[in-house]
Amino acid sequence: MPEFFTLVSPDDARQKILARVKPIADVETIPTADGLGRVLAEDVVSPQILPEFRRSTVDGYAVRAQDTFGASESLPAYLKLIGEVPMGKASTVTVSAGTLALVHTGGMIPEGADAAVMIENTQISAQDEIEVRRPAAPGENLIQPGEDIQPGDPILSAGSILRAQDIGGLLAVGIATISVRRRPRVAIFATGDEVIEPQEATGPGQVRDVNSYAVAVLVESAGGVAIKGGILPDHFETLLARSQQALGEGADMLVLSAGSSVSVRDMTSEVFNRLGEPGVLVHGVATKPGKPTILGVANGVPVIGLPGNPVSAFVQFMTIGLPVLYRLMGATPPRRLRVRATLTANVASAAGREDYVPCQLVERDGALMADPIFFKSNLIFTLVKADGLLVIPLDKTGLEAGQSVEVVVF
Repeated sequence: MPEFFTLVSPDDARQKILARVKPIADVETIPTADGLGRVLAEDVVSPQILPEFRRSTVDGYAVRAQDTFGASESLPAYLKLIGEVPMGKASTVTVSAGTLALVHTGGMIPEGADAAVMIENTQISAQDEIEVRRPAAPGENLIQPGEDIQPGDPILSAGSILRAQDIGGLLAVGIATISVRRRPRVAIFATGDEVIEPQEATGPGQVRDVNSYAVAVLVESAGGVAIKGGILPDHFETLLARSQQALGEGADMLVLSAGSSVSVRDMTSEVFNRLGEPGVLVHGVATKPGKPTILGVANGVPVIGLPGNPVSAFVQFMTIGLPVLYRLMGATPPRRLRVRATLTANVASAAGREDYVPCQLVERDGALMADPIFFKSNLIFTLVKADGLLVIPLDKTGLEAGQSVEVVVF
C-alpha cells in the first residue's frame, strides 16, 4: 500500500486514475428531444440536404435581381405583383421579367426569382404594382438549398456531449432518436460518527452532511446518476460491506467523503484496497485545499476518497472526480469558462503545491477584478460567496495584487 501523503501533482493524480478507467460500453437509444447533456455513442451524419428549397430570409418580394438594378428612392423600379407564396406550401407562381411575388421569412422562393427585397425598401404604387426603391444583388436575402448541410456531412462525433443547439440540428434533419452512452451510476457515501442528515438538529460536536449532497449535484449536472447511500459510521466492516454492496449493485464509481486524513479513525484507504485490484493509486495530492484526497480503482471501478471539509471535497471532485466521470461516459470534459481579471490582493502559496483560491468577480471602473476570499476549507459559505476559482500554479509562491490572473468560473 502506498505511503500516506506521498504527494503527487494534480495532473499526475488525474492521469494515474484516468489511465485505469475505461468508458462504459453500454449504449441505449433515446428520443433526440431528451438528449440534453447525454453523450453520443456513435458518429452522426446528415441524412438529407438542408434547406431543402430556396428560402427567403426577409418579409418582402421575390424578384429577378436584374429588374432592380439602378433602383433608388428618386427613381424606383416599378414591378407587377403576380401573387403571394403561402407559407408551408410550394409556390404556384413564376417570376418573369418585370414581375415580383410577395414572400415571407422562411417561405419558398418562386421559380424565376433570384433575390428578395425587404418590404421596407418597397412601396405600393398602384393596384398590383410595387415600387422597388433599392437594388438587389443576385442571391440577396436568400438561403440556397444545401447551404446549411449536405447529405452525408458529419454533424456530431461519438463522445460529443449534446447541447441545446445540437438537439435542434439533429431534429432539423429528421433524426428523432439517437444512440447514447448509459449514464454512469455514482454511489456516494458520507462517513463519520459526527455527521448527521441536513434535516436533523445538531447536537454537541455534530455537523450536517454537506459533501454527499454537493457531490451528487455535481454528478447529476455532468450527466451521471447520483446514488446517495447515506451516512456510514466510523466502522471498518460497515464501510467495507456497504462499499462492496454498492459495487455489487452496479455502481460505476464510488465516492466516500470524510475518511481520507491520516487518523486511526480513517479507514477509506484500506477499504479501497480490499475492494479490488489495483486498489489505492494516490493518497495525497499536492493541492490546497484537498491534499489528503485518495484515488484508486477496484477491478475497473474508480473509487475516490474525499476530505471531509466541504470546500476541499467540492474542489477535488470538480477538478478530479468530474474528469473521471466524463471518462466513464466516453466524453472529453467540456471546457470551463475562464476569464482574465486583475487581482486585488496578494495571495500567498507554497512552491510545489497547486492552490485553488475562491474569489469574487466584480467590475470596477470598467475593469474586471478578482477579489480573493481567504478561507478555511471547512467553511462552505466560502464557496457560496465565490464566483470561481483562482488557480496558483505549482511553481509559484504566490501572486501579487495588480497581476492579470485567470479565474475558472463556476
